Formats: sequence, C-alpha cells, structure tokens
Amino acid sequence: MKTLTPEVNALLDKLYNLRGEDSVILVEMEKQKKKAEETKERTTNQKKDLQTKISELEKLHEELDEQGEKLKEVLSGINRDEYKTVLDRLRIDFNPKALVDKLEVSLPKTIETVKDDTKKAEDELVKVEEEMNNAITTIEELGIRKDAALSNQDKLNEYFELALSGRINITRDSITSLLEQFNFSEDMQREAAKILMFPEDALYEYEEKIKAKDKSGKSISEVIIEAKSASLEEQEEPKIEETTSENVEEQPTVEDPKEEMIETLKNAGIDYLDFTSGEIDELLANFHAETVKNNIDLMNKKGLGLDIFSGHIKLMYDEQLNNKIETLLNNGKELIDLYLNPNVLEKYTLEELGNRIDTIKANGLDPKEVPLVSY
Repeated sequence: MKTLTPEVNALLDKLYNLRGEDSVILVEMEKQKKKAEETKERTTNQKKDLQTKISELEKLHEELDEQGEKLKEVLSGINRDEYKTVLDRLRIDFNPKALVDKLEVSLPKTIETVKDDTKKAEDELVKVEEEMNNAITTIEELGIRKDAALSNQDKLNEYFELALSGRINITRDSITSLLEQFNFSEDMQREAAKILMFPEDALYEYEEKIKAKDKSGKSISEVIIEAKSASLEEQEEPKIEETTSENVEEQPTVEDPKEEMIETLKNAGIDYLDFTSGEIDELLANFHAETVKNNIDLMNKKGLGLDIFSGHIKLMYDEQLNNKIETLLNNGKELIDLYLNPNVLEKYTLEELGNRIDTIKANGLDPKEVPLVSY
C-alpha cells in the first residue's frame, strides 16, 4: 500500500497545480499570449510608420526627379551675359552653367540615396509584417491551445472528482492518454494512473492536507508547499520504537490482500492497471491466489493469451474454468472459438454448460456445428 512519499507528494503537487487557474500550462500560455500581443501592437505601429516613411520617400524621389529636370531646363536657357551688368553690379554670384553642371553630378546621387533609403524601409517593412503576422498566428494558435488545455483540465478535474468520491471506473489508458497531453513522462503517467485508480493509497491523505486551506485561509500553493515540507520531514525523521521484553518477540505479518493480488498478477506478467478499478475490486472480492495462478497458467498453456481476461475478469477467479474449456473442446470447439467468445465461459457454470450442450444434442444438432456465439 502506497504512502504519501516525497515522490508521490511531488507528483500530486504537479497534478493539483494543473487543476487550477494557476496551472503552469495556462500561466505559460498567458505569458506567451501577452508577449505576442505586445509584439503585434509594436509591429502594427512600426508598419504604419514605415508605410508613411516609404510614401514620403517616394514622393521626395518624384519631386527631385521632376523639379531637377525643370531646373536644369530653366538654367540651360539662361545666358549670363544678358544679365551681366546687374549681376556684377549687385555682386551676385550666379553662374547658370556651373549650376547645371552641379545638378548633373549631385542630383543623380541624391536620388540614388533616396532610392536606397526607400529600399531599406521596404525591406524593414517586410520583416516587420512577417513578425506581426507571426504574432497574430501565435495569438490564434494560443487561443486554440488554451481551449484544448481547458478541456483537458476539465477532464482531469472530472477524474479527480470521481476518484475522491470513490466512483472512478476508468482504464489506465484513459488516464495516461489524458496525462500525455500535459507532457507527462510514461513513468509519471503510470504512477498518476495508480494514484487515481486507487485513491485510498495516497490521494485521500493528500486531499485532506489540501482541504486545510479552507480553515487556514492560506492559498492552495502555500498549502501544497507545506504539505510537501511535512512529507519530507516525516521521511527524514523515522520513528524509533523502544524495545522491551514484551515486544522482542517478532509479531506475525498481516499481508495486505490487495498487495498480494497485485504481486500475484505481476509475477504472472500481468499489469493490474490494464483493468478498470471496478474489475480490480471484483477480483479482490473473489481473490484466491491459487485459483488465479492456475487460470493464468491455463490460458498460457492453451495459447489463448492473457488479454482474454480484459473485460472478462470473472474468468480469472473461476474455479471451473479448466473443466468448462475441456467440455467445449471435447464437443468439437476450437481454441479460436473460445478466444473469440469468452463470454460463454463467463455466462454458464459447468453444470449449465453441460445442460446447454445436452439440449443442442437433443434437438438433433451437433454442438460442433453450432456457432459458439449461439450458445
């Protein structure tokens, strides 16, 4: 029987965290969403600024091109000598030809610089739009992932509620498949499945510690930390019993029926978690180690496979199983018939099975020719 060891306590800490609003998965998603939203807002503003800058640069390029050509045309048509007296008298340094030469050299360079600045802004715009689109996609994906995470959280809470109320009756695969969605390792999945399928081993004790938050007013996180610390202290400070003359004599060990059953199945190569908690409870209520061992050995010997017990747990503790199988084989049935129709072995007692075969014969039929599914 399990106890609330530090390892189990730590696993339950993680499971309980995943059940609440402060789930590390939900918190991390919220951080990612906030970061993506900030990126979206920043890049949206950058995009507007860059679009404005590109528009202004394109306009500047157009004006430089148009006005430069017009200015060159105007200057080329001016003869300085016609204005020589005024220019010299007023000491105005005006040389149309020199200005045209300067325009011919400087204007293309200036236009090229504007074009380069435009190209850089356009390249930056592409990057900003890509970053913005990625942020938008991330926000959408996080919305979908959060819906899935909340759905998984609801299912996890449902399993815990069923376990804590003693009504859980689901397979290990159902639990491990869910926990896989929370990125649990296979070992953690199996351990968590055991805790939920058999809550009396550790879950009830942990739940009692968590319930203390209602009385203390402490947050669940604080209670979890204290519960973990208390568990560690219990492990570090083992109890020391005083030895007296009255207890020197070794006391007989009382074996736990469940542990005996689990050990019996394990030694036979069967994982008890392959069955529902309801099936395990049924087997425990009817458990007889020798009978179970014999029936498992029988199935191995006949080559029927141990998976025949899944969904048919009664066969494992049926004291008449061997005789029922031999009765059917002696009346023309094949092992494959038994494998495909194990419910017949469950349905009848040995006496009832014999009577059923006698009835078939009395009606002029050969039991061998009558499909086992019709029995």
